[in-house]
Amino acid sequence: MNILQLIGREHELFKEDISAHSGELEQAVSGSRFLVLGGAGSIGQAVTKEIFKRNPLKLHVVDISENNMVELVRDLRSTHGYIDGDFQTFALDIGSVEYDAFWNADGGYDYVLNLSALKHVRSEKDPYTMMRMIDVNVFNTEKTIRQSVEKGVKKYFCVSTDKAANPANMMGASKRIMEMYLMKLSAEINISTARFANVAFSDGSLLHGFNQRIQKRQPIVAPNDIKRYFVTPQESGELCLMSTIFGENRDIFFPKLSENLHLITFSDIATRYLAELGYTPYLCSSEDEARELVHTLPAQGQWPCLFTASDTTGEKDFEEFFTDREELDMDRFPNLGIVKNEPLYDRELINHFTATIKNMKDKAAWTKDEIVQLFFTMIPDFGYVEKGKYLDSKM
Repeated sequence: MNILQLIGREHELFKEDISAHSGELEQAVSGSRFLVLGGAGSIGQAVTKEIFKRNPLKLHVVDISENNMVELVRDLRSTHGYIDGDFQTFALDIGSVEYDAFWNADGGYDYVLNLSALKHVRSEKDPYTMMRMIDVNVFNTEKTIRQSVEKGVKKYFCVSTDKAANPANMMGASKRIMEMYLMKLSAEINISTARFANVAFSDGSLLHGFNQRIQKRQPIVAPNDIKRYFVTPQESGELCLMSTIFGENRDIFFPKLSENLHLITFSDIATRYLAELGYTPYLCSSEDEARELVHTLPAQGQWPCLFTASDTTGEKDFEEFFTDREELDMDRFPNLGIVKNEPLYDRELINHFTATIKNMKDKAAWTKDEIVQLFFTMIPDFGYVEKGKYLDSKM
């Protein structure tokens, strides 16, 4: 299945940039040691492949998912074979004492890339998952940066999100808060990051869900009013690698908008997806109708679909990669833009966030409202609107 066609594109986004700097990338990667955190997720696997195929001196991959790690290794061996350098994987939780022991025993890396994240708006419905999101997206990042400083790591990269620009949900806001911590820590180590679009068919995404629904003979459900930018898995890995190798301190890389990158609705992608499989969508008026018709329509070349307007908490009508308050460099690369940041941050505000979260954990009791209000303190123009309905309440 042609992912580019499904997301409405004909050309790869960064082919020109990668080609123009191929020699520099090969030299930088082949002479360096890498640690990839969250390396078995969709973006993590893509980044790991980009590093692996350029024959690094050392490539260690850490991820909490043992199963995804197994598939990553199988994929690498089946596609690229082997490298001369030290390649190992470790099924570890970054927040654990086991990870700390692993780090203390080694830590000999030139580049540390952190791709771990809780990324789902779906995860915002309860205060406990929200606290884990804060741990993974903010405090594990802070922890691994401080460890990198102690061991003399040359460069730290972590992934942000387009949802951090004028955030409308808690996930995007957590990444915006993470960026505040990055500004503070950039005085001690070179840090770069990337904001990019949804990765098409990444694990757990709605597009990945289309695959699951077809395999399980279930209806396709998608919003018809939410528009998103999409990149392919390979493009996500290329963007992260370019930022890692070429990003200056505090740079945020993002894809330039062009005729090759445009907003597209999920329902449009669903229609293209079904066409690739030889089906036309049959628009249903209810979940019950869709569940019933899935038993008969596919044999007639149709697939039951429920395309509706979004009415759940945290959904933003459109995505953006930067705000009108940020300084941009649009000249360095043909297809990559860069947000240039001064080390500006509010130390008292960051300390307040850290202390408040610690106090909640010490009491082992907190509410969603308390976390939301804390986020509004950190981001006064936070665009969050509580609608009382979440994605888990829908098909």
